[in-house]
Amino acid sequence: MSKFQMSCALIVLAFVCPSASRAADGTPTVFLLDGVRLAQVRQQVQQGAGELAEALRFIRSQGDKALTARPWSVMDKDFVPPSGDKHDYYSIGPYWWPDPSKADGLPYIRRDGETNPERNRFDNAGLKATVSAVQDLALAWHFTEDSRYAERAALLLRHWFLDPATKMNPHLQYGQAIPGRTEGRGIGIIDTASLVSLVDAVGMLTTSEAWTDADHQALRTWFRAYLDWLLTSTHGREEGRTKNNHAIWYDVQLASFALFVGDEAVARRVLEQAGPSRIATQIEPDGRMPQELARTKSFGYTHMNLRGFLHLARLAEHVQVDLWHFRTEDGRSIEAALDWFEPFVAGRAKWTHPQIASFDPNEASQLYLRASQRLDKPAYRRLGSSVSDPLQALLWAGQRDDS
Repeated sequence: MSKFQMSCALIVLAFVCPSASRAADGTPTVFLLDGVRLAQVRQQVQQGAGELAEALRFIRSQGDKALTARPWSVMDKDFVPPSGDKHDYYSIGPYWWPDPSKADGLPYIRRDGETNPERNRFDNAGLKATVSAVQDLALAWHFTEDSRYAERAALLLRHWFLDPATKMNPHLQYGQAIPGRTEGRGIGIIDTASLVSLVDAVGMLTTSEAWTDADHQALRTWFRAYLDWLLTSTHGREEGRTKNNHAIWYDVQLASFALFVGDEAVARRVLEQAGPSRIATQIEPDGRMPQELARTKSFGYTHMNLRGFLHLARLAEHVQVDLWHFRTEDGRSIEAALDWFEPFVAGRAKWTHPQIASFDPNEASQLYLRASQRLDKPAYRRLGSSVSDPLQALLWAGQRDDS
């Protein structure tokens, strides 16, 4: 990752801000980010802070690329979901492949950690592209106030979520289907984990006239319907009963979407039970997460699960729930998991668990940059400093909670 990419990543890694409504004072309405801090950095950019110039150029370049991003839609796929309605999201499981011993390849067989490129012909590709472009455009809008970025982001959002001819229906009944085995699975709900970042990107757009009150309320209505489906559907309940990273990212989605639509009761219920039902069951007293270590990409999944736990801890701050310091009597905690992982990320210990794909430990250092703001430990600060740049002091100064 380049210096400028790190600068952008640090911006995206800021803390939480508690409002679920549209911005009224120029401060972006965000949940995983810190709207006040983002507004402060924007003001420094506008005042010509020289140390931010190169990062701003990178942000502009990414926004400029996204200006030409095509509007994606669930209607673009070549396949029709079992419902017969192309407005329904449809994907196949990433690690499922045609059976070479069968003429038609059915039923598909599992090859854990090996992604079938056929998956990219389904809706997950369009969703990923939409979220990425909207994030880049929202950041570019926030730091430059160039309306072109906000206008393009609004167009992409309307095309995927709101326009009657192209919108996605708010459910994932056919997510991560397995040809020859099942039309869809609860596991498929992880396909929409990136929407928690999109919610914050939308929060940055609330300061723009391009994203109207009508747009915002319509999108909140979409997320209200999706949240209800996640809570009540068979697939949703199934995903909530999983024992690994799927359960964590299910909870992250529930909490984020609930905050976005203003349902604090649901967010609080999810986040209050995250300690006893997720931390206490997935993290061992020594900090290991066995469900993730059992995977063929164990380093990557450990990182992914810890990132989800940090998201939960951030979101919990909105409802006055402290997951940062939750600890069972035998020591199971987010801090224990971070402590166990830290020597491998820092390079002092060799990873001996399966990892069939390459993974840069420096990416995991960002976990410690974030965690050091709530868990003030020298090892976390050292790892956090390894991904620092001139923006770090501006984005993180005064953010540490020493309670």
